[in-house]
Amino acid sequence: MKFEDLLSEINGFGRFQKTVLFITFVGRFTLPCHFLLNNYIAAIPSHHCDISSLDGDDGLFGNLSLEERLTVSVPVMESGKLSSCQMFSEPQFHLLVNSNSTGAPTVQCQNGWVYDNTTFTSTIATQWDLVCENRGLNKATTTIFFVGVMFGAMMFGSLSDRYGRKTTLLISYLTAMVFAMSSAFASSFIMFAVLRFFTGFSITGIVIVSSVLNVEWVDIERRKLVGVIDSLGWSFGYMLLPWIAYGVRDWRYLTIAVTSPLAIAIITWRWIPESARWLIASGQLDKAHYFLKQCASKNRREGVASKIKPETLSCIVMTEKVQRKYSYVDLVRTPKMRRLAALTGFTWYGVASTYYGISFNIAGFGLDLYLNQFLYGFIEFPAKICLYFLFDKMGRRRIQVGALLFAGLSLVINLFIPKDQWIVRTVVSVLGKGFSSASFTTAVLYSSELYPTVVRQNGMGYNSFMARLGVAIAPLILLLEDMSNTLPQVILGSIAVVAALLARLLPETQGRCLPETIEDIEGTGKTRNKDELSTDNKCKTSQKYVGNTG
Repeated sequence: MKFEDLLSEINGFGRFQKTVLFITFVGRFTLPCHFLLNNYIAAIPSHHCDISSLDGDDGLFGNLSLEERLTVSVPVMESGKLSSCQMFSEPQFHLLVNSNSTGAPTVQCQNGWVYDNTTFTSTIATQWDLVCENRGLNKATTTIFFVGVMFGAMMFGSLSDRYGRKTTLLISYLTAMVFAMSSAFASSFIMFAVLRFFTGFSITGIVIVSSVLNVEWVDIERRKLVGVIDSLGWSFGYMLLPWIAYGVRDWRYLTIAVTSPLAIAIITWRWIPESARWLIASGQLDKAHYFLKQCASKNRREGVASKIKPETLSCIVMTEKVQRKYSYVDLVRTPKMRRLAALTGFTWYGVASTYYGISFNIAGFGLDLYLNQFLYGFIEFPAKICLYFLFDKMGRRRIQVGALLFAGLSLVINLFIPKDQWIVRTVVSVLGKGFSSASFTTAVLYSSELYPTVVRQNGMGYNSFMARLGVAIAPLILLLEDMSNTLPQVILGSIAVVAALLARLLPETQGRCLPETIEDIEGTGKTRNKDELSTDNKCKTSQKYVGNTG
């Protein structure tokens, strides 16, 4: 007997599953807000050296206007704007009549900076003067956050497989809430950086646990729908973030605003069930029986609910010792698991590098900062809705490969479009963002179907680790623009193409039962009897599941 057989009897996508999907949707909203928060809280507004102290008691500037004081104190760059980091060592009064400042000695800003607060009233850059020689520290906050996400993915993946999906999800909710709120009250940059690291570490558990929990509770036919809806929670937050940021211009209040939905997630957590698949895989049949009866009752299958017994669950084939504890070592212990881990890991790295490489470059359109972000989020909705209709027609693997290839292609095409044709560049960039979003959505659903239940969270944690490694490196790739304007896009496009070629080697999972054990992947499980094999034509044997690589 397979779990899918039992799930189909109690309705694999009824009120029970829809409730779980809705509750986790709320918690996932805050994820894109925090992942892209640095686009706003770490923004560097226009600034120049503070010259207010130069006048002093001797009235050095006399009756000069502010514009005239800046003219004689701060050099002008080739772009016609005031220098952000330099000032004249001595006031150049001759510039009031002669604009030639060639040869005038300059020094670094001596008394801090004056910032333009037209767009932002306060950012961490203005809070701690993370500009000029300290500009690198400002950019490092993004990398610090995603390094935390990277290690958190590994930790929460392991915790989820060891202690269950529900418990781990609560831990992620609570710790993310505490650290994110605390970061809004940081009194120094070091304190802020440390708290952002732990915010990233904690918040990543939400996405990897909720995604797997939703997939494990639905039947085969609805997995694609759940994968798309689950991902739309991300897109909704992505698109709403610029509206929140537009109304909240102070970085502290903005951080609080995007974190507050976690309070609702914590309150509604009590109604989230544990994964029955995980409970069965870990040998907790009584608890699995409780949640399955709860599912059947809420889905109005009372007749089936009365027939479900703990002994029924023992008939679900588990070919490995149920009391054994699994770890990340099991991802590389056997040959086919090693191959699966290598292919999915490199695919996720490529998907994340491409997605965030485009997402972090929101100033590349030549449009308003907030409008750029909104367009990037908006394009994800049609992209993901299209996935729902394409999953059955094309399968997971073809979509994964195709989306990555087209995302990489859009990056390359933009290299040959003149910068003055910003409308064309905008269209191509938005399409590239849509394809990269489709590849990410597919990767989450695809990988959750590839890994067996006993190590599914470990597998997703490992994949998330590889993805966040790509995210942490993406800002560094974009910095290469100082060497060559085309180099970052060439690198990101190449990564997307290589990831697509590796994804081509993965097996297809469309219409197949989720593998339960490592033996299902290796093809060494016990042979199903004739009755078991005929219960559901859509459930292929473990050997056929693994063998379909074409």
